[in-house]
Amino acid sequence: MIDINTPDWVKHAVFYQIFPDRFAKSQSLIKPNNLEPWDSLPTTEGYKGGDLLGVVEHLDHIQSLGATAIYFTPIFQSASNHRYHTHDYYQVDPLLGGNAALHTLLTEAHKRDIKIVLDGVFNHTSRGFFQFNDILENGPHSPWLDWFLVEDWPLSAYDGDKPANYVSWVGNRALPKFNTDNPQVREFIMQVAEYWIEQGVDGWRLDVPFEITTEGFWQEFRQRVKAVNPTAYIVGEVWRDARQWLQGDQFDGVMNYLFTSAVIAFTAGTRVVRELVEDRSYDPMPAIDARTYAERIDALLQLYPWEITLTQLNLLDSHDTTRLLNIASGDKASVRLATLLLMTYPGAPSIFYGDEIGLPGGQDPDCRRPIPWDQPETWDTNVLRYHKELIALRHAHPVLRTGVYQGLYADEAVYACTRTNTDETLLVAVNVAEEARSVTIMTNTIFGTSDNVKTLFGEGTYTLQTGQLILNLPRRSGIVLG
Repeated sequence: MIDINTPDWVKHAVFYQIFPDRFAKSQSLIKPNNLEPWDSLPTTEGYKGGDLLGVVEHLDHIQSLGATAIYFTPIFQSASNHRYHTHDYYQVDPLLGGNAALHTLLTEAHKRDIKIVLDGVFNHTSRGFFQFNDILENGPHSPWLDWFLVEDWPLSAYDGDKPANYVSWVGNRALPKFNTDNPQVREFIMQVAEYWIEQGVDGWRLDVPFEITTEGFWQEFRQRVKAVNPTAYIVGEVWRDARQWLQGDQFDGVMNYLFTSAVIAFTAGTRVVRELVEDRSYDPMPAIDARTYAERIDALLQLYPWEITLTQLNLLDSHDTTRLLNIASGDKASVRLATLLLMTYPGAPSIFYGDEIGLPGGQDPDCRRPIPWDQPETWDTNVLRYHKELIALRHAHPVLRTGVYQGLYADEAVYACTRTNTDETLLVAVNVAEEARSVTIMTNTIFGTSDNVKTLFGEGTYTLQTGQLILNLPRRSGIVLG
């Protein structure tokens, strides 16, 4: 039996996810001329010119929100605005400010006790990656031939009318797949991972890690990274049941889309727009009631060891999904209720940049809109306020981070749970119905008397009798009692 150890700091972290091209653009960096206007809607291939120094200039915003860690989608040199087509794993993209900008960011973020996690795209690379480009130039004479999975000749890296003749990620010829069975490739990736941890990066988010099936690969990856920094966070992009990677010998957690699915299906319910979610690898529909939500959350809590549950990366949306506001047909109450459940659940909550100001966004690339820094009048200040309140509540009460989670009540529309440690008990309840609800919850002696209870967040009234909590919740509302 493996002794499972995960980084303590992650259990207490609130993550903020940034898509660098769209977050902020510093005027201190000289940029090429052919950039899209910052305030125009994004396109699939166009660049806005966001950079890492722009992030530095807005660390006050991130810190005031209460975030204590930033997860960046890829930042290495690449010929794509999302940078999942890596050209050079040792060079930060020049549009982002290069390696110097990353070092400045690490220094300034760490001064504020903000951790930095980078995206590791190690299953595949790009046509511009040197070793693959050598194959395109020299064909079967290239010394790098066995770094990739060439099937036939000639290779067709750009002409879609001809077979590519090499293995790529989901058949996308722009993303040739590494041959990780080759020890040289394996060692190259391990050294990249070690190098950036040595430079001060606090962890890796691993892109499509399930595509790498080389025996022992992720076990070695963990050993090598943790040898450099035992508290480095390793989190995989696995959308469904991830037990095979979460036994303590590979990842500390995964992007917890199983949680995402349940929360959206419950809080947004029938408001979920089918065409915005049906081609993704998660299931935020059909709508579920509170009883089904309780069953799914109980099952999820049993799926992984508690030490792993505490370091899952919990999220409502990301660069790979439509924003929740759009998924929920623009219903702000759905987002508020989902955020309440996110911030009171075990694991590290993650906010996708812009969600905290009500930034809308449809399917990719629309979900990757720039933040309108020069148009604060467009920000939804109510959304910003409750994000700050809920994050502050999480920071103020350790029980919301590491306390025992216990489902307490569920009917058609109302769900309630408790978080408990040796110092306190908090009760979280949400009502997703279109009308006010009054429910009686058997609490035994959780709270003692009404004199000991107060509302920490949300709205509603309550009466505490011996062993009973009578809770009156307005329509589409939630409350936290402590």
